[in-house]
Amino acid sequence: MQSEAGQSLEEIIARKELERQAGSGLFCWGVGNAPALMMSALARTCTPVTVVFSTMKGKPRPGDTSPRHVLVWRKYFDLHNIERDLPSNVLVTSRGETLLGEKRRHFALMCFSAEPLALKHGTPFDPSAYRNAGGTGRAVGFSQVTALLHQTCPPSSDTAYEANFTAQLTQSYWVRLSDPATLSAQQRDILKDMPTCGVDHWTDVVAALKNAPPAEAPEQAQRLLL
Repeated sequence: MQSEAGQSLEEIIARKELERQAGSGLFCWGVGNAPALMMSALARTCTPVTVVFSTMKGKPRPGDTSPRHVLVWRKYFDLHNIERDLPSNVLVTSRGETLLGEKRRHFALMCFSAEPLALKHGTPFDPSAYRNAGGTGRAVGFSQVTALLHQTCPPSSDTAYEANFTAQLTQSYWVRLSDPATLSAQQRDILKDMPTCGVDHWTDVVAALKNAPPAEAPEQAQRLLL
């Protein structure tokens, strides 16, 4: 995890804690990559899956710290591929562009935690003790941001990574988001101040941000005739 959509990691965790409180433990964490193939089966069978949140070692990209546009995502496809509104307490944002153009794909982890979300230090996390679940079971790559893993050997305490906090996957586990809207400059200011809005006003502020205008579809390339 790292800065995203113009917010620092500390700001994101502070607003996710308000989201968790307003949702009786439920919060959603936006991620950029699609779920592992076996994730839907794990969700259908309610197989327990722990989410380990670990801070990235590299610096965030300029597109994450200072994006030109910020999207708010309003719906998701559940484990039965039915499109539903995100819960009223949930606010998932992302930058509006990728290196290839307008961003049209984003995903989220549906999480539950009975404990407050906060950056904690001192618990090592050793990626080399795990392999990717499913497929060829390849080793965890340095470029992987979100991955479904299974442990294959005892972890070492001599590692550069930490488990800063944990949660449990819940409901549809790892979902594809839909119906993005573009935040205005005023709404982006509201987003910046959200960690201080308090849990009593949280769902009202989330509803106001979700009321942004729909993101414009990318212009189709003009067909050329010869």
